[in-house]
Amino acid sequence: MPLLAERAAYFEFVGQGVRTGVACRLVGVAERTGWRWRQEAAAAAALEAAAAAARPPVVVSARFLALDERVVIGDRLRAGASPAAIAVELGRPRCTISREIARNRDPDGSYQPFAAQQRAERRRPRPKTRKLAGNPALRDAVQDLLATWHSPGQISARLRRDHPGRSELRVSHETIYQAFYVQGRGALRRELAAALRTGRAVRRPRATSTRGSRFVAPMLMISDRPAEADDRAVPGHWEGDLIIGKDGQSAIGTLVERATRYVLLVHLGDRGRSAEVVRDALLDTAATLPQHLKRSLTWDQGTEMALHHEFTLAADMPVYFCDPHSPWQRGSNENTNGLLRQYFPKGTDLARHSPEHLAAVAA
Repeated sequence: MPLLAERAAYFEFVGQGVRTGVACRLVGVAERTGWRWRQEAAAAAALEAAAAAARPPVVVSARFLALDERVVIGDRLRAGASPAAIAVELGRPRCTISREIARNRDPDGSYQPFAAQQRAERRRPRPKTRKLAGNPALRDAVQDLLATWHSPGQISARLRRDHPGRSELRVSHETIYQAFYVQGRGALRRELAAALRTGRAVRRPRATSTRGSRFVAPMLMISDRPAEADDRAVPGHWEGDLIIGKDGQSAIGTLVERATRYVLLVHLGDRGRSAEVVRDALLDTAATLPQHLKRSLTWDQGTEMALHHEFTLAADMPVYFCDPHSPWQRGSNENTNGLLRQYFPKGTDLARHSPEHLAAVAA
């Protein structure tokens, strides 16, 4: 390549303040060559400046820290202030300040605001290479675990446990889901989507709708449920549902306690899943619980709960109903039902499972 090393050496000398003629003699090129190099560099710089001026300004969202805020962080840290105090002063969450200091400080541990701003700007451009796409070892580990029917949540937890000192081998469950679901982010083999408990390769959006009551007796809606059930502070609030067998001819009742995630399976056998059968089976199960663990039951608006008022009177346990098409309002139960499908696959006869086997699976 013609004079690349000489050109680099020439500009190094010029940058140190050496005159062009002297720099050319030191490098071993004609002086006119040095002047040509300088003119070319000046022309390139002028073109870059014009292009930068023509580009629209980058608008940064106010949710990101600005340079003046980083200057305040640097000044207050040197004054001995804590991240919590700096957060109050800037009107930012404390975690934002702690994260900023951890991510953008210098290798020696000091925080320099201008260097921090440069680091943040270098990370900002999009699109970026996705973690699974750019890390073959991590991608292979995730795919191996998916192939053995681990859920994305289990994979994330297991990688943290198995590789405690290697952050490059950790990934969140949402990153794994997005590798399947989000267009342009796919880094995992599409056929592995069948290993997800949902079996879906696309996400279903949450839909909202309104409809009247499905039952003769008035329903208590989930919005009326006590606050202690929402924050899972007190045990005794349950979520329930049915998992359905082949051709809708058999079912198993599932109950999950919200505070402890304790599971009870309700045996329906070959009796079907009518409202009377479900009422009686739930009463038999509720009878095994002490009264302080029978605070409430949350169910969807399935017809099997048409006799909810009779269950409430007999068990002294109020039943609250989710909004239509809102399974996430019983998230613990929905997740448990997905886990249970490994033991009770779809399309199989659930009536053949004995009460003893249901108890073993629940345990």
